[in-house]
Amino acid sequence: MFLKVKSSIEVFEALKRFGPVADEDIFLDQAQGRVLSQDLVASEDLPGFARSARDGYAVKAKDTFGASENMPAMLEVAGETMMGQAPAVEVHKGQAIKIATGGMLPQGADAIVMVEYTHDLDEKTIEVLRAVSPQEHVVATDDDVHKGARILKKGNHLRPQDLGLLAGLGFEKIRVYAKPKVAIISTGDEVIPLNQKPKPGQIRDINTYALAGFCEQCGAIPLKLGLCPDHFGALQTRIAEGLAKADMVWISGGSSIGTRDLTLQVMESFQEAEVLVHGIAISPGKPTIVARIHSKAVIGLPGHPVSAMVVAEVFLAPFLARLGGWADQWLSRHP
Repeated sequence: MFLKVKSSIEVFEALKRFGPVADEDIFLDQAQGRVLSQDLVASEDLPGFARSARDGYAVKAKDTFGASENMPAMLEVAGETMMGQAPAVEVHKGQAIKIATGGMLPQGADAIVMVEYTHDLDEKTIEVLRAVSPQEHVVATDDDVHKGARILKKGNHLRPQDLGLLAGLGFEKIRVYAKPKVAIISTGDEVIPLNQKPKPGQIRDINTYALAGFCEQCGAIPLKLGLCPDHFGALQTRIAEGLAKADMVWISGGSSIGTRDLTLQVMESFQEAEVLVHGIAISPGKPTIVARIHSKAVIGLPGHPVSAMVVAEVFLAPFLARLGGWADQWLSRHP
């Protein structure tokens, strides 16, 4: 019996047969690093009101035209805009209203004169030492986001700045892809739990912990199903458990064609099982299996830890990205 070796491109083509996992609704404070399962559209403008980008005075721009240090424009101070409140006064011709950065622009005003370009003559009068244009230093109602605009695309990996944007638009919950769950089975009569001292010919279980850490690094949830002896029935039972609990199953060891390598036989014993790959043109990692059982991926990895991690890095990292809906990561990693 010989391995029917596939190229890397053929392996990725086989992995394309598996789509993203289900999605779920989560609260925004749980969304860092998660992947959107749908486009998000703004239901309102942001900031939602015209506001000042500088500390100074809200004015009618035309009242400042021609103003300079030699010929300042004199304006009446008609009041002050309070932060977090709608202005109680309106700007009329020849008037100015004191305003802080972020303050709501009062009715009648269309520009902000920076405080640096004003001089107080008395409590009710200022000199404007520089002309301003309409909308100068004014943040428009939809300057950040326009209502109805697509703000984030399906497949986006959410960053802190994205969460801030969504908070500003009032998104309390969002829909994201669930984190893929990966059942991990480590096989071999020679493999023992890490809390036991190996006898001659035995080794501690390395792959369960290495692969579990790798899953977490890739944003997946590992389910450690423990050690499994080189026994057909035991492995069949453990794979069935993994299929019931997880989105995919990883089996380390027994993937080659030796007399104790049972992984392929056990996979083929499942109803409607389909072996897509048995052998990859990669070294280390050649005796790798990719199968489809009950519409889920079952991966047979080499038992050698280095070989298993090479396969995981080259093929399973982008595959987890695909299952998790992270389209950009998948596209950047596969040929």
